[in-house]
Amino acid sequence: MLKLFKFLKQYKTYIAAVIVLLFLQVLSDLYLPTLMADVVDKGIVNKDIGYILRVGGFMLLVAAGGTLCAITATFLSSKTAVGFGRILREKIFAKVQSFSLQEFDKLGTATLITRTTNDVTQVQQVSVLILSMMVSAPLTCLGGIFMAIQQDRGLTWLLLVAVPALFLIIGIVLSKGIPLFRLMQVKLDKLNLVLRENLTGIRVVRAFNRIEKEKKRFDEANADLMQNAVKVNKIMAILMPMMMLIMNFTTIAIIWFGGIRINNGDMQVGSLMAFIQYATQILFSLLMLTMLFVMVPRAQASAVRINEVLDTEPEIKDPLKPALAEQKQGFVEFQEVSFSYPGAEQPALSNITFSAKPGEITAIIGGTGSGKSTLVNLITRFYDAGCGRVLVDGVDVRDMSQESLRAKIGFVPQKSVLFSGTIADNIRYGKEDATPEEIEHAAQIAQATDFVKSMEDGFDHIIAQGGTNVSGGQKQRLSIARALIRRPEIYIFDDSFSALDFKTDAKLRAALKSEISASTVFIIAQRVATVMDADRIIVLDDGQICGIGTHQELLNTCGVYHEIVASQLSEGELA
Repeated sequence: MLKLFKFLKQYKTYIAAVIVLLFLQVLSDLYLPTLMADVVDKGIVNKDIGYILRVGGFMLLVAAGGTLCAITATFLSSKTAVGFGRILREKIFAKVQSFSLQEFDKLGTATLITRTTNDVTQVQQVSVLILSMMVSAPLTCLGGIFMAIQQDRGLTWLLLVAVPALFLIIGIVLSKGIPLFRLMQVKLDKLNLVLRENLTGIRVVRAFNRIEKEKKRFDEANADLMQNAVKVNKIMAILMPMMMLIMNFTTIAIIWFGGIRINNGDMQVGSLMAFIQYATQILFSLLMLTMLFVMVPRAQASAVRINEVLDTEPEIKDPLKPALAEQKQGFVEFQEVSFSYPGAEQPALSNITFSAKPGEITAIIGGTGSGKSTLVNLITRFYDAGCGRVLVDGVDVRDMSQESLRAKIGFVPQKSVLFSGTIADNIRYGKEDATPEEIEHAAQIAQATDFVKSMEDGFDHIIAQGGTNVSGGQKQRLSIARALIRRPEIYIFDDSFSALDFKTDAKLRAALKSEISASTVFIIAQRVATVMDADRIIVLDDGQICGIGTHQELLNTCGVYHEIVASQLSEGELA
């Protein structure tokens, strides 16, 4: 967790102020019992009312000053801890944004959400305790021991027995509890994973009548987390009673042996009262440290998980000196490109070589798992090629900055993603400064105008989270409009017409022709009707190119393409 404290640099003034204020508060707390002893031994014993009022008034001022210092220190420490949490969330979010898809695949979405929220909260809560207790508790303990010795050396042996006994109990309890605290976050990850899968896949769950099964999965994960929490709390429940028992026995022993010393004339009543207060302060300071020790293990586990995210180096990085393309048209070339997913036995792509020019439509077709989406993911540099080179405008994409590369691309993903906000906001996502006219034009080309205008608020219609209040075809058309409004050099349509009926599909492709005529276009599709008019069709099979050509050429030369066409078209259409 110490590694994370480097982000507290901007709050060093607050931290210094907290330390000073807590130091003053501790001095106040330690001085009050001595003043009380003086009031008893000198004022009450001698019946000196003036002395009692004078010292009593001074005690009120000291107590008020200590309280003011404590309030201010608590405010500043809370403000620092909350700011610390904000910085950590910003750092994690920024780091996650730099991850390639491989890092997302490795870590998982559920755990990234938990680390950004719950784990940061754990560290933030402990930061407040550290700022307040880590300073005041040791000072109170050491100061209390010093002041107790000043009051009476003869009773200090009681503290030498009580303090080690407390440390022994704390050590035993924490040794049992720390491993379970570490497990808490792992089990919370599992619970979040199950919950997230259930909520995002609620339609599938209901369609297959798997509500009871999902309840069982959630109950198992929930019960697992609960059982772990119960174990932790059982262990920690021993701590407080044992500490209070030791504190009470210590107080009894002080009164017993203190009474003997008073009877022998070796000690005064006020000194005994002060000694009891100092002993209580010492033991309570250890109790405060224990509370800190209880929370630190879980926060430490959270800190390790946060550091794991912050220390993860993205496999895809921008070069130190990004290359600039000489020509800015959208020319794409694959040169003997191969790619394998981590842990896969077979490569997803093998020896892919082709080129695509501006003004051409390159269609990619093949069976499920043939590598179609993987191929276009290499163009956008969501993944880096294992072998070979992917060139855009004559420059290897690994030598370009990711921002400049993706500024050339209008990407429509296989799974349409919309964000909460208006329809206009979602289309404007492709171009922040788009005018209402540009938004309407993009929607018109994408064949979205009719259904948008049929809605009560038109382009101001609110899209629900995940786009759940529009159909699959409507989502696809809005995703296409979002890409069109960028007017990029390269368009990638990754199976982006699958949810459209044949009539809308044909109208959309006809409207696209003039709109994207100057750009390089990649269309991934399952339908032969969608790709048969392309300038070039690339047929993939098991990650390899088994044919490149026009529709008619491939019918005569590529068996795989002929099978795909035969499965979709009638005998007459095939002829």
